[in-house]
Amino acid sequence: MIIRKAYPSDIPLIREMAYKIWPVTYGSILSVRQIDYMLELIYSDKVLHEQMTTNIDFIIVSDGVHPVGFASYSLVEPQVCKLHKIYVLPSQQRKGTGRFVIDQLLDSMKRKGATTLRLNVNRNNSAKTFYEKLGFTITNEEDIDIGNGYFMNDYVMEKKVID
Repeated sequence: MIIRKAYPSDIPLIREMAYKIWPVTYGSILSVRQIDYMLELIYSDKVLHEQMTTNIDFIIVSDGVHPVGFASYSLVEPQVCKLHKIYVLPSQQRKGTGRFVIDQLLDSMKRKGATTLRLNVNRNNSAKTFYEKLGFTITNEEDIDIGNGYFMNDYVMEKKVID
């Protein structure tokens, strides 16, 4: 696995992967309408460009030949880093890619002085179990109004960055 920094020129690639991953990841949890709404809300060229050029770092994950996933993260409080996005193509799931990305991000955050990695996960998403296996614990629940009558019903999970 190879991780590299993503740049605004990677926005079409990130969008392409998101549009392949989201229907599989959320198809049994959210309606098609909500998935379409959220993809445009969260993955528009404008939104991704704003995030990349402000304070959110994006990475592209490849298998050495092809891109297989992406992630984004930022410092949200002193010593607290938030993992905003981590998505891996369905064909690459259950192969250790997600664990590899989290481990690499934890190492990077540790070097930057972060002590906690935080993320949100849909309360009905099986990824919750994945995060628990990696040592994340639920610290809170959030119901985030994203407009158009839709909510993100999430667990907030955290993991301590250990030396």
